[in-house]
Amino acid sequence: MKQNGSSTIKFFSGEQIPVELHKVRIVQKLFLKPIDERLAAINKGGFNTFLLNTKDVFLDMLTDSGTNAMSDNQLASMMQADDAYAGSQSFYRMEKAIQDVFGKEFVLPVHQGRAAENIISKAFIKEGDVIPMNYHFTTTKAHMEMNGGKIFEIYTDEALKIKSSHPFKGNLDVKKLVALIKEYGKEHIPFIRLEASTNLIGGQPFSIQNMREVKKVADEYGILILLDASLIGENAYFISQREEEFKNTSILDILRTMCGLCDLVYFSSRKVSSTRGGGICTNSRELYLKMRDLVPLFEGFLTYGGMSVREIEAMAVGLYETTDETVISQSPSFIKYIVDNLDKNGIPVITPAGGLGCHIDAMGFLPHVKQEEYPAGALAAALYIISGCRGMERGTISSVRDKDGKDILADMELLRLAFPRRVFTLSQTLFLIDRIKWLYQNRDLVGGLTFVEEPAVLRFFMGRLKPVSNWTEILVKKFKEDFGDSL
Repeated sequence: MKQNGSSTIKFFSGEQIPVELHKVRIVQKLFLKPIDERLAAINKGGFNTFLLNTKDVFLDMLTDSGTNAMSDNQLASMMQADDAYAGSQSFYRMEKAIQDVFGKEFVLPVHQGRAAENIISKAFIKEGDVIPMNYHFTTTKAHMEMNGGKIFEIYTDEALKIKSSHPFKGNLDVKKLVALIKEYGKEHIPFIRLEASTNLIGGQPFSIQNMREVKKVADEYGILILLDASLIGENAYFISQREEEFKNTSILDILRTMCGLCDLVYFSSRKVSSTRGGGICTNSRELYLKMRDLVPLFEGFLTYGGMSVREIEAMAVGLYETTDETVISQSPSFIKYIVDNLDKNGIPVITPAGGLGCHIDAMGFLPHVKQEEYPAGALAAALYIISGCRGMERGTISSVRDKDGKDILADMELLRLAFPRRVFTLSQTLFLIDRIKWLYQNRDLVGGLTFVEEPAVLRFFMGRLKPVSNWTEILVKKFKEDFGDSL
């Protein structure tokens, strides 16, 4: 039966407000440094929020990867870890959790999600292959292209709309899928990849009905379906809220239904179960054997996969907790609260609210900043300067250059503000809303960025930029006029 685990409560005033369905027993001190120190920190970090030192960050909304709060049961489980190199009992407990939650028999451990992408790409992709997907993720695209594949994003027409009420903007366009198969031939398509939920376009989910339609096409042509299940819990939650057939279905049954429609499932435990690590699972021994020998080569032995056994124990518990609606509804409820508040104030955000975080449309927020001057990166830097809150650029900085050295402009320029599970409070969320509203009123003061140091691969991690003008000093001056020197 479906649990009554919603974390959004109707107050007497009529307002729907997210309530933390947990109590805080261990705390970590935060610091909100003065704005001059924040300006110095972003300059030192090359206007790349990845290069900020956490001592200079107030609310760290860079990512939910490895930053979710673990539960008391997860922490307790780490004390029973079996640190044997081979045959660890910790692995077998994790294996059973994956079998119980995802319904897949064969399990391969890896140290994190991108390691799974590496193993899968090496095992299944050959030069000249094409991979259809509902949308790419940065490391996924890099691994698949390095192994000779070409990515085709066959999202629906709703996917890239900033303001929308469509419940499943992460759906894959089935007509485009059929056309792609006919154009390139099924022999050149190792698998169809579905990402739950689409990270780079607002954490938007897909429906089980869409999965069934994709499965029908895949079966007709004999093509595998690969599921990136890193945010599968949130996708399952949205299905329970938005897909009529599953309104009264438990999260566990929804998870098992989703995974049952796929041949291969991989995940980052940093997202799905609030620990470090990851895994690949399947019900096909043949597919398992195609990947098995690569794990000791790149990761570690088959019963630890490059992970700490303590993390493996916590992963097992966290996977079971992913079936608890009380746990997985927490972040989506807070994300919806901030998205709805910003939207009603005219601030351009991705709607409907998705999983992972609040996504602000940087091109709508900063229409005067050319896309070639990286508006999402500029917005991330500006928000950090005026609030101490660290978000992540998900736009053209996260893209690549073509063979002529020109930027391949991203489909969307987004500032992602991640909401890790059970980490932030409502008062912190209200602080963030307040600072975003102030920045929007003063958005004309924000200018663009340009690269000064640009790595050839995944440049958004380590690249350094600088402002194209002195806009940061002007922004700081205006902030001090309104708030004073201290904050």
